[in-house]
Amino acid sequence: MPSMHRSHRVAGALVGSAVGDALGAPFEFGPPGQFTARFPVPARGAKTEMCGGGPVPRAPGEFTDDTQMALLVATSLLDRDGLDEADLFDRFVRWAEAEPPDIGNQTRAVLSSGRPWGVAAAEHFARSGHAAGNGSLMRTTPAAIFFSRSGTEATMDAARRISALTHGDPSAGEGCAILSELMRVALEGGDPLAAIPSALALVAGERREPWAAVLAPSWTPADATESNGAVWPTLGQAVWALRHGRDFAGVLRLVVDLGGDTDTVACVAGGLAGAVFGMGGIPSRWASVVHGRVPGSGERVWRVADLQQLAAALDGGALQSYDAGVIPRIGPKEVLPGIWAANLDGARYSETDFAVISLCRLGEPFPHPLQRMAYIADNEHNSDLDVVLADVLDDMAALRAEGHRLLVHCHGGASRTGLVLRAWLMRTEGMSADEATTHVAERWPHLGLWNTSFTATLDRATSVPPAT
Repeated sequence: MPSMHRSHRVAGALVGSAVGDALGAPFEFGPPGQFTARFPVPARGAKTEMCGGGPVPRAPGEFTDDTQMALLVATSLLDRDGLDEADLFDRFVRWAEAEPPDIGNQTRAVLSSGRPWGVAAAEHFARSGHAAGNGSLMRTTPAAIFFSRSGTEATMDAARRISALTHGDPSAGEGCAILSELMRVALEGGDPLAAIPSALALVAGERREPWAAVLAPSWTPADATESNGAVWPTLGQAVWALRHGRDFAGVLRLVVDLGGDTDTVACVAGGLAGAVFGMGGIPSRWASVVHGRVPGSGERVWRVADLQQLAAALDGGALQSYDAGVIPRIGPKEVLPGIWAANLDGARYSETDFAVISLCRLGEPFPHPLQRMAYIADNEHNSDLDVVLADVLDDMAALRAEGHRLLVHCHGGASRTGLVLRAWLMRTEGMSADEATTHVAERWPHLGLWNTSFTATLDRATSVPPAT
């Protein structure tokens, strides 16, 4: 298996943080165990764990102030070609003036003080003595991506400076710096858990001990001495979940089930887990519906494709559009019982009662109420293809069990579409890869077989095991 391409980790980090935010929001301020009580097993049908609601009512998949502030950080870094603290602080202030429904008390006090960016947070800390909340930790991921190619010192320095705009306690800044360094290591393909000692060594001596305690392998959430609205247990819980979760979904399930400040802890954990497991490790039923606006920044609705583009730009790539324009329609055609195939526009303009399984990146979601967008590239970079494919097949099985017609498509309706159709036959009919290929080719002449990594994936197993 090839190593995971960096682009998959970068996308996973930014999308994963937004997914964690939206997943945890409905359970915010609740007691432990609520997530598991409501979702004892994965919810893969029309209704999923992205359930919406919560103390600040939200639509399923809608992110909170955590991701809103992260997007302000990201856009400032790109627009100013680096960290411009005055510009970023002004964006924060405009956002706060637009009255987002769930701004933190600490952040609100600083941003509404009328004081300049260089003194507002420090003066608030001097007056109150309380500024080690998790409100700067939650927005760390974009800067961690942006500065990660510049090395440890630049990454940790930027994290401290961005934190200090709203949180005057240096302990909050050290938490952001540690998280950023762990994420930098993960984006490089390293083990962030193994990097904890070296990151701690770069924390000032008097502030190192509390961080060493919550990041120790033996630490558990039961050992916390503050609520997870504070910066120490927030990062401690995220790292604890990364140690004990075997995949992205497992990490998020662990942290949301802890209760308390679930959106922020899951946002932090989701960014870190996304960098480790990659974009393909994020369940498509979660990523497909994540969305939200940034108050004070216009009416734009950010969705998964926008976050993927933004992540690539933060990592030094060019912003690009995934809008393919108008292409000749192919399909939809029923190829297997209850399963139709199409290309991009064949699916986009199909009847809206289809449950659509999209295997290519889209500029905008379709009008269909049910749509899943899986992260599969038609190249050799899919090191996590087995995971993605199992996730797709499990969702398809759940949706078919509910009686939905499924429409599978990619851009051309050929290679990725054919991969899923063949894997479905192997899963449901027990066919070999060759038998499934012959069966699909007879019914879907647009089948493409040029991707050798897809062929290898099917050849590795006589069936594709269910995901979790």
